[in-house]
Amino acid sequence: MDKQALSVIYTNLDSALQRQVSALPDKFNNIRFLQNCMSVLQDGKIDFSKCEPSTVVRTLLKGAFLGLDFLNGECYAIPYGNQCNFQTDYKGEIKVSKRYSSKPINELYAKLVYEGDKLEIGIVDGSQKVNFIPTAFSKGKLLGVVAICKYTDGSQLYETMSVEEVEQTRNAYSKAPNSKAWKESFGEMAKKTVLRRLCKMIDLNFDTAEANQAYLEGMDSNLADRPQKEKTEAHDVYADDKVVADGAYKEVADDTAQTIGGIEEDGQITINQ
Repeated sequence: MDKQALSVIYTNLDSALQRQVSALPDKFNNIRFLQNCMSVLQDGKIDFSKCEPSTVVRTLLKGAFLGLDFLNGECYAIPYGNQCNFQTDYKGEIKVSKRYSSKPINELYAKLVYEGDKLEIGIVDGSQKVNFIPTAFSKGKLLGVVAICKYTDGSQLYETMSVEEVEQTRNAYSKAPNSKAWKESFGEMAKKTVLRRLCKMIDLNFDTAEANQAYLEGMDSNLADRPQKEKTEAHDVYADDKVVADGAYKEVADDTAQTIGGIEEDGQITINQ
């Protein structure tokens, strides 16, 4: 992108931020946000030269409404023809969930489930419960992935995906199913996918209509991570819903079920208060 176009974008974005200050998060740093946006546009990794400057400004402004950083990969500006589109990353979705959740969140993370691990999930008195006990240094077969949201009041929310479900999502929706990330870091990609699904289930209360709309648009562009129709946040019950983690899966039957928290094994993605 040439200097003239960058100058136009910078000036218009700066003006838009000043006009819509009431729609920005508390303690929003205009100067740092502008600098980071310009760094993304100038680094040459993505070609924005064909994008209309006005669409670039609108895209960047959506990140500002949510308090997300383009330079840190919390969200993305993606050229498509002469337009620029806004997309959130799982890191940004976790950040937004933490900030705007209707119930304060203590931890939000994903774990890989291997053969021999113990994963206990179920509904107790209408509330979701999950208990995960991994086998140390497991070399068993990878069976799936679980994402867990722990609220400060002790309640929980979870989402699970089998390896087969992750592969189906990868092949059906990923724009680069054969990328180096998928081939060499399948576990990390699986955790990202299930975390995005879980974030879609968290009840959020945005401070402004602008933030709400930006989040919906950013999440809507993540086609690869939309929950499958048959698996909703109500957690449909299947006839064979019993076999996970080498037979260690079992339904949580009562309020005395043990809850494991603060697990620090390799690969956990956590947000602490």
